[in-house]
Amino acid sequence: MQFLTTIAALEALYGTPGETSLRKVAHHLTPEYRDWIMASRFCVISTVGPEGTDASPRGDDGPVVRALDDRHLALPDWAGNNRIDTLRNILRDDRASLMFLVPGSNNVVRVNGCARVTADATLRQSFERQGKQPRSVVVLQIDEVYFQCARALLRSRLWSGADDSAGLPSAGALLAALTDGAVGGADYDRDWPERAAKSLW
Repeated sequence: MQFLTTIAALEALYGTPGETSLRKVAHHLTPEYRDWIMASRFCVISTVGPEGTDASPRGDDGPVVRALDDRHLALPDWAGNNRIDTLRNILRDDRASLMFLVPGSNNVVRVNGCARVTADATLRQSFERQGKQPRSVVVLQIDEVYFQCARALLRSRLWSGADDSAGLPSAGALLAALTDGAVGGADYDRDWPERAAKSLW
């Protein structure tokens, strides 16, 4: 198998990008892009660091981010697994991207920029939920914001309502297989819903 090794070869294979794919890019939050992003309860944040790349899902029951102004988005870091891979990466390489999805929409909005992590008490308090605050907040300075081609979601029929999860290994099964049964298993799966409900924020 041969692999492409030059930008010239790649561009020769794909040709010139369409005009709309270039003109859809904004360098700040336009009113339309702001409305779209504020409707999103789910995004994926992508970062890069010395150990490699990381993509982490983030979700909320309202807007997943807050617009601080037309150049900055704030993403609270709610309870998780404490691996902090994303946050470690940002401290060492500030490049980051956010990919926003809205159920039912085949468009995806992407924001590229530079991120920083803050534990600012006032900002953390402003996100308080059920007496809990995020331990930190990622603030992304926007370099680019644009919608992505809808074909991927159309091909995958992501919002078709189909449940394709039947027969997939559970989190408990994955853990048990990786640890020769030391952790995970049926007990993990049985206890997880209650644990999660108590630690969403």
